[in-house]
Amino acid sequence: MALEVEGHLVPAADEVPLATTVFRSPERERSPVVLLRSPYDQRLNHAEGRSWASRGFTCVTADTRGRFASGGTFLPYVHERSDGATLLDWVHAQDFCDGRVLLAGASYGAYCALVTAAARTAPVAGVIAAVPAMGPGETAREPGGAARLACRAGWWSEHGGTAQPRPPADLDLTQLPVRDLIDQPGWPELWSAPRRGPLWSELQHCSAPLLAIGGVHDPFAADTAELAATWGGPARLVLGPWGHLLDSQAPGAALAGKRIGSLYLAFAHAALNGLTGDGAWIATGDHWSHWPTSTGPTHHLSVVRGVFTADPASPFPSRAPAADLSIDANRPDRALLHSAPLPGGVLRGRIGVRLRLRADTPDNDWLLRLSTVDDNRQLAHTIFRDTAPPGHPVERTAELGPLGVELPAGTRLRLEIAGHHWPRHARNPHTGVDPVDAIELRASRREVLAAEFTLPWATATDAVAAANLIEEVVR
Repeated sequence: MALEVEGHLVPAADEVPLATTVFRSPERERSPVVLLRSPYDQRLNHAEGRSWASRGFTCVTADTRGRFASGGTFLPYVHERSDGATLLDWVHAQDFCDGRVLLAGASYGAYCALVTAAARTAPVAGVIAAVPAMGPGETAREPGGAARLACRAGWWSEHGGTAQPRPPADLDLTQLPVRDLIDQPGWPELWSAPRRGPLWSELQHCSAPLLAIGGVHDPFAADTAELAATWGGPARLVLGPWGHLLDSQAPGAALAGKRIGSLYLAFAHAALNGLTGDGAWIATGDHWSHWPTSTGPTHHLSVVRGVFTADPASPFPSRAPAADLSIDANRPDRALLHSAPLPGGVLRGRIGVRLRLRADTPDNDWLLRLSTVDDNRQLAHTIFRDTAPPGHPVERTAELGPLGVELPAGTRLRLEIAGHHWPRHARNPHTGVDPVDAIELRASRREVLAAEFTLPWATATDAVAAANLIEEVVR
């Protein structure tokens, strides 16, 4: 089928030209429109644009301000709300638009879609947000406050304040302070951004249907789940066995041979047809399970080793998702806890952890890493920052995951607790100084006094076959 492709420069409110490309089917004069914005070169979205057009939609792709063919200066997260509203208004005014516009995007592009919907300047028929990078503070720090390092330094050195990406930099991540690691616009201010930006308070007022897609190995998985829970309109959450690149590394493996674009298309049609209600699903082995509605039973953990020293001069290392953790078996800088043999079944959702802790320093990061005793495979991890009077026992709670895994009866879980997760996260100096500003580093004596967790088990009746997932999500 022949497709019409049109290029436009749309002036923003301050006359900065925003570059767009329109993909249309000549067989339809007016149709619903999908708007995709990205700072990563809209030409990378042209294949998706043609795919939408071949299925009865018009698709508009756009470069964000200051990137590639668009004018202005790229200041991450600064202009996306106003520029998105401008483009949404422009799309509604075009002859090819039938009045129904869906916003879609992945990572930074998902933020572009969400903040445009939240501006509520023109009608939105639906939103598709995949692996959403929800804002500067949300990407810079974990929900528990620990500072991310490797991914943020890599992204900012490549993309910050430049019209086109720079070559990947060979950064010395041991350099202190972290705030001076990169000399690019916005990097120093990134670390002053609040963990939750103003967008979150606006999400509850959004009424269009939402499809939030993430992966259990994506660094933004917790925010993806929180996005669906906060959204004001009908929301669908799908967390697959993926990382930030979704199904690109194993095409069709999680959806019975179908690519994730099939889910996008099915959701778009359902949104246009008045989708209602909420739903959430997470991949668990070769099938999918519903997101749990209860926390599950509590299991006490026995402390195998409770005392350790967290030394930022030799920080505990971060490992890849699903890595074999036996490589760290001889490290003394971690506590080690085991569960009793478990009944078996499917764990899905978040694992709640309750801890009694003590440290001799006033500011500490606590890494929790979950695996099985028998094969050491990493199932989930989390890290949180805590301030407490030195030497005083404190009780803290945390959440591991989200995760989806099937465990045979008799499995024992291992919980490792350490003081760093480097270089995925910046080293906590244990002095009370923010890790991104620290120069002095101090060792910290830690003690894990007690721990228990709640395990959200699923039953066999909860299973959804991979071949049936898309149909169930849009039902």
